[in-house]
Amino acid sequence: MNRIIEKLDKLIIFFVIYTLTVLVFFKTLSYTLPFVLAFIFASVLQKPTKFLAKKLRVKNSIAAILTTFFFFALIILIAAIGITSLTNEAIQLGKSTQAYITNNSYLIDKYVVMLKEYYENLDPTIVDAVKTNISTSITKISNITASLIGNIVTGVVGFLTSIPYIIMVIIFTLLSTYFFTRDMTSAKNKMLNILPAQNTHKMINILSEAKKMLSSYALSYAFIICITFLETIIGFSIFKVKYAVILSIIAAIFDVLPVLGVGSVYIPTAIIYLLSGKYFTGGGILILYAIVFIMRQILEPKLVSSSLGLHPVPILAAIFIGLKINGVSGMFFCMFLVVFYNIFKKVDLI
Repeated sequence: MNRIIEKLDKLIIFFVIYTLTVLVFFKTLSYTLPFVLAFIFASVLQKPTKFLAKKLRVKNSIAAILTTFFFFALIILIAAIGITSLTNEAIQLGKSTQAYITNNSYLIDKYVVMLKEYYENLDPTIVDAVKTNISTSITKISNITASLIGNIVTGVVGFLTSIPYIIMVIIFTLLSTYFFTRDMTSAKNKMLNILPAQNTHKMINILSEAKKMLSSYALSYAFIICITFLETIIGFSIFKVKYAVILSIIAAIFDVLPVLGVGSVYIPTAIIYLLSGKYFTGGGILILYAIVFIMRQILEPKLVSSSLGLHPVPILAAIFIGLKINGVSGMFFCMFLVVFYNIFKKVDLI
């Protein structure tokens, strides 16, 4: 009985500490963002820095400067190419949409005439009800459009006003990444030396397990996103879908977000092709969407659970419960709760 109570106490303490840590982390993230990013980047650059220092026989500080410089240069280059490509394709897409509407206005008129002929054969009360519903829908669409435009303008203004903050974050992240990369190993050793000898082994186990599981988790999701991107770009290229690259990138990004998902790209694209009379392409996109969706549902629990060393059911339960509680943030809260519980259980702290 005492053993059960002791275990329950440990679980309650773990849950309280974990919840408080997550709340404090996200509440203070706007102040600590450069240093959090720098720590993540430094963790990635630690091994390349050690390898470079050993190969070139230079000081760790010089190797850290080189790896940090090349890492940020690569990020800036990829971001610049990505933003330029996305902007150009978005402009071309907007122009093509306007041209399509202009060139196919006769189809719209044709559908309007067909609707009028259909309405003439209906009961007048049904026609009035349909007209009322259409009028209400048009009003709602107008309000939504106005609200969307307002949000876009507000977002652009907000982005422009936040440029000084973004520049400051980049500069502080760059500097902090260098210092973290240079001093991470020695700082870790100093921290471990402060701890009592009996706790050092447990702390090393916690750090190694956390690093291994979190890196495996990140790599698993990166693999899933790459699979989605490849499936989309190959499928869209086969069906000769325009703007396959930009649509594939958006689908891969949306694949991370449970609320949106790849359907936010596939379904509107399929509808556009079906309405334009290209039934083979539209139907092919819908079939491709079904394949990607099924593959995603099969791969995610298996890859994530295998990388974390957990059974797929707890992962699925964490995703479902988290989404029901508080959307995307709730999902990540529950998933990392399961992850850290497993870590502390492995090192016999729970």
